[in-house]
Amino acid sequence: MNFEPVKWLGAAGQGGAPYFRCEFDAETVAGATLAICGLGWYEVCLNGRKVGDHVLDPIVTNYDLRARYVVYDVAAYLKPGRNTVGVVLGTGWYDHVDADVWNFDHAAWRDRCKFALHLRCGGAELVSGEPAGWRCTTAGPITFNSLRNGEYYDARLEMAGWAENGFDDSAWQVPVPLAPPGGVLEEQTSPPCRVMRVIRPVALKRLSPTRAVADFGVNLSGWCRIRVRGKAGDTVELRYGERLFPDGRVDKEHIGKFVLSGENQCDRYTLRGDGVEEWAPRFTFHGFQYCQIDGEPELESVTAEFVHTSFADAGNFESPDAELNALQRAVQESYRGNFVGIPFDCPHREKNGWTGDTQLAAETGLCNFDAASSLEQWLDTLADCQRPSGQLPGIAPACGWGYNWGSGPAWDAAFFVIPELIYRYTGSGRTYEKHFDGMLRYLDYAASRASGDLVAFGLGDWNHVDNAKIAPVEFTSSAYLMHCNRLAAKFARRLGRGEGAMLDARAECMRAALNARYNNGGGSFAHDEMTALGMALVFDIAPEGERAAAAERLARIVRDNGYKPYFGILGSRAVPRALADAGFVETAFRLFMQPEYPGWIHWLRQGATTLWGNWHGEASRNHIMFGDVSAWCFRYLGGLVPDEAHPGFSSVTLRPHPVPQLDWFRMFHDTPHGRISVGWRREGGTYQFNVSVPDGIEHHLEPEVE
Repeated sequence: MNFEPVKWLGAAGQGGAPYFRCEFDAETVAGATLAICGLGWYEVCLNGRKVGDHVLDPIVTNYDLRARYVVYDVAAYLKPGRNTVGVVLGTGWYDHVDADVWNFDHAAWRDRCKFALHLRCGGAELVSGEPAGWRCTTAGPITFNSLRNGEYYDARLEMAGWAENGFDDSAWQVPVPLAPPGGVLEEQTSPPCRVMRVIRPVALKRLSPTRAVADFGVNLSGWCRIRVRGKAGDTVELRYGERLFPDGRVDKEHIGKFVLSGENQCDRYTLRGDGVEEWAPRFTFHGFQYCQIDGEPELESVTAEFVHTSFADAGNFESPDAELNALQRAVQESYRGNFVGIPFDCPHREKNGWTGDTQLAAETGLCNFDAASSLEQWLDTLADCQRPSGQLPGIAPACGWGYNWGSGPAWDAAFFVIPELIYRYTGSGRTYEKHFDGMLRYLDYAASRASGDLVAFGLGDWNHVDNAKIAPVEFTSSAYLMHCNRLAAKFARRLGRGEGAMLDARAECMRAALNARYNNGGGSFAHDEMTALGMALVFDIAPEGERAAAAERLARIVRDNGYKPYFGILGSRAVPRALADAGFVETAFRLFMQPEYPGWIHWLRQGATTLWGNWHGEASRNHIMFGDVSAWCFRYLGGLVPDEAHPGFSSVTLRPHPVPQLDWFRMFHDTPHGRISVGWRREGGTYQFNVSVPDGIEHHLEPEVE
């Protein structure tokens, strides 16, 4: 649908969330479409009905470079004759009202909320963004809303029938035309955010006559819906968190430290006083397991609404081990809760699109979910953030923060790793084709910061269990930069570009420099940190003649340390894969399953339902960056290996590897050609394998049984 040119409308005055309405006539409604971009977030109604089931639309971008509109088929909402369209806007990231350490309140794009809309039928323009015919008010019931603070709603200010014909808007104002946000307008094609699950409390504890705490049994992203009864003017406050104080109150202190104004994760509802009232916010979201409900009104009920990007499920696995199954569920819940339009680090204290977290969990996302289009549109935002020098930020979107701290090759690798994974899982190369020139600019930028073919900028093996034993940042950053050069060389050859040889040569220079500085001989690298050894293997740094010794050394160190993960987020992907690739699958599996601190199962035994942001759990308890464990299980236990030579699983070789701790294992993954299923079971001293692949797909089964 052509969305150009458009007028952008906003409210003339100050106040709460702006409401807009326009009455119009339609001779026919067949084929009617509505296109809208409402910033920061919008809700659109026709004849009193909300259009669609999207929430938190449109997905956040760097608005001064790119903004997205959504197109709806609205024939079912219209009627011949008189109709009314209504729009209400929330601040979101666009008019970021709460101060934070990332400076979104000072974003270059920040302005009053605004929208552009076209309503067309049969080629005729029924409604456009011209101010004539529209009316607006900021005196509606949403008196305050912000991304990180929350939403305040006064039901006494509700305007019954405001989006229906005949409403008296004589006290409303004419909206004012505003400057466009500045970015290219494009259609939003990735799945929107929706309320994907309604969760009832597993416990509701009354701490006092005016205070209750609901435990929903799972850490999630979204909000609560309440039903309350009380007097007009009574207020209910909802405070969201993932931990409790010893006295049972919700503890938000550890997730509010980066929000510098207002109260983090707090919603407020003021009653109109006419019986049972139901409410949920619409222009904010929170990360939580617990909700504290304070106020005089009687609480009839409270439910949690789990909000995340509505990509389809695309895979799963199960086994007889209850803790392995629980770990898989925790990974899936973490991925869902950390993908609310864009991929996040966490849904509460930051809500930022951290590149490192996203690239480390990308394969897990593609194994479990149809997440490719959502990742592709987020990569467009990352590309928009790239400076002319080629430099990338550590978060996307970004408004100036994250370029000189928080980035680095292991994080910036998202620009390279994710397009390659999308290619292997879906067969589509359009992502690396679109961004190839930006990749070259980045690699030139990184090379300009090298000394002796090595680079030392970046966060390194973040959230290591012991920072005194972390692998050198120069080693991990250089290894990732080498890997990015190699991936770019592959892209160049697939695209018929001529830079492949140069990029491969640059990578080989880095490999030689890494060996010269960090290879101690005999399979030893750096100070024998698990991460250094793991990355020396998975990134093919170790010379061929030393790979077996390096793998043996790594396996021995893991065993000698009681299979405990003495590494951070980079090691959490590199170490288990290096072990499994070298034949130490059981050793890697035991690394995941040992129950003591530090470890994944230790989290579960502390009550975790999602992955934590560090091993001790004193910060966020809903992060995805340690989530490669799920992709590992698909790849090694299930044998699902996406083949570069046959992208999109157009041909597949399945290499399942049973481990003695499991009597059986089964998994499935939905490919572009259909479902692949793999199962194995131990019967006596042998294994029985069961494989199903789509018709017409060449496949081979090559189990690896010790």
